[in-house]
Amino acid sequence: MLDENGNYIDIKGIHKYYGKKHVLNDISIQIKPGDIYGILGPSGCGKTTIVKIIAGILDSNEGETLVLDKKMPNLKIMADIGYMAQSDALYEELTAEENLKFFGSIYGMKKNAIKQRSAELMKLLNLAFEGNKKVASYSGGMKRRLSLAIALLNNPKILILDEPTVGIDPLLRQSIWAEFRKLASTNTAILVTTHVMDEATKCDKLAMIRDGKIIATGTPNEII
Repeated sequence: MLDENGNYIDIKGIHKYYGKKHVLNDISIQIKPGDIYGILGPSGCGKTTIVKIIAGILDSNEGETLVLDKKMPNLKIMADIGYMAQSDALYEELTAEENLKFFGSIYGMKKNAIKQRSAELMKLLNLAFEGNKKVASYSGGMKRRLSLAIALLNNPKILILDEPTVGIDPLLRQSIWAEFRKLASTNTAILVTTHVMDEATKCDKLAMIRDGKIIATGTPNEII
């Protein structure tokens, strides 16, 4: 499922327009298994549009998007992708456990696997004693953590995270990044958007975006 260059994600010459507005201008990014790749830039620069195109939620006007060597959008590979959006897509009238059970069933996971993995993630994300509460009662930070648990639930080949640690305290953020590093060691490809430099330095590679264009790429040290 790698492309000819050994990439899980390969986007080439992407352009995106909203009406006459040129939102993305000639974006090319390649991400290999085991890479943690960061997209760094201010709000409104096009980060979210890029991840939505990679996740198959949006289509580009020009260029090619290959994920697991398949042209996107492609519903057949959605079970191989964990996606966490900026806005939490949760069922607030359900409990956290019910949300995890529902999304696990969509991924095609078996009941025992959902139960075991849910318990691991709820512990990791400091939600172990909150699983039977309705999501409507959760704080904003708790909802972010539950959204992250859902994205991690099926141990996806590709993890796409749009500003995943916004509103999460610094100590817990360290634990979450340790989990990202652990996943990367099993050849998961991780794409993270951020506007925070200290988080960007935890990535293996970075693309700096401004006004819909990539202005620099490289390792964090090279970018700095």
